[in-house]
Amino acid sequence: MVRKLISVFCASILLSTSLMAGCTKASGDLSASESKTYKIGISQIVEHPALDDARKGIIDALKEEGFVDGENLEIDFQNAQGDMPTAQTIADGFVSAKKDLIVAIATPSAQAAANATKDIPIVFTAVTDPVAAGLVAALEKPGGNVTGSSDAAPMEKQFELVKTLVPKAKRMGIIYNTSEANSIAQVDKAKELSAKFGLEIVEIGITTVNDIDQALSSAKGEIDVLYTPTDNIVASAMPLIANKCIENKLPLIGAEDAHVKSGALATEGISYYNLGLQTGKMAARILKGEAAQDMPVGFLENTELSINDETAKRIGLDIPESLNKK
Repeated sequence: MVRKLISVFCASILLSTSLMAGCTKASGDLSASESKTYKIGISQIVEHPALDDARKGIIDALKEEGFVDGENLEIDFQNAQGDMPTAQTIADGFVSAKKDLIVAIATPSAQAAANATKDIPIVFTAVTDPVAAGLVAALEKPGGNVTGSSDAAPMEKQFELVKTLVPKAKRMGIIYNTSEANSIAQVDKAKELSAKFGLEIVEIGITTVNDIDQALSSAKGEIDVLYTPTDNIVASAMPLIANKCIENKLPLIGAEDAHVKSGALATEGISYYNLGLQTGKMAARILKGEAAQDMPVGFLENTELSINDETAKRIGLDIPESLNKK
């Protein structure tokens, strides 16, 4: 009887030890999974307030979703300084480094990333027309390894703002980079809307920041108002453009809040920080296992009215009470 009890007791110990070993192993696997460090590359075509805000929103959203830089996330941020070949080099480097995810801020960086890989997931932001830019097959069903969030400006609301602030305006200039697909798409849309608002669009094409002063000087007296789209060269030179317009008492309507902060008269646009938050949550979903090809391109519906009172005073324009109330 004693011998049987000892045998049962020993068997129990062996079974318990086996179970404990199994539990320890399982716990170790879970711990290893939790301790994985995800590597993402963030490529930004140029530094200016709107794109910087978008990047901050992305990083904050990743943190909210449990991906913290320096803990379980390794962020490699690189800025192309406005140079497309550099953007391509950055993208190629991310592929060579076998990043888990590439985040591309603005159209040129997104196009470079898409050219560099068809395997690593890519999430873009601040791209106005991702279909026209060749990044996705369709907005609802992107296909491939690319998705993201569009910064398409609410142009119709902005044209309404033009007519409210400058009701007698007939000719509206649009200054834009002729080599950026994002900007060309906006000019085309402006032409489509122009008749509805009784505006004639005057294109002011540039290729570098150095073209801006001469281009605006040539347009002096030819336009009643100037519109700046979401264009990276334009955004990086907004203080120059705004000062030129103020000198000539020319109302300047921007496509985004950062333009107004840099001296433009007004805008009704999206928040690039909120756009970044939306993009960052998409990036987190991909890191958690979702496929980019199944995630529709995102848009922001809410807009914000911004008016630069100091600019209004300097160009001698009174802001209607209806806008002040908003």
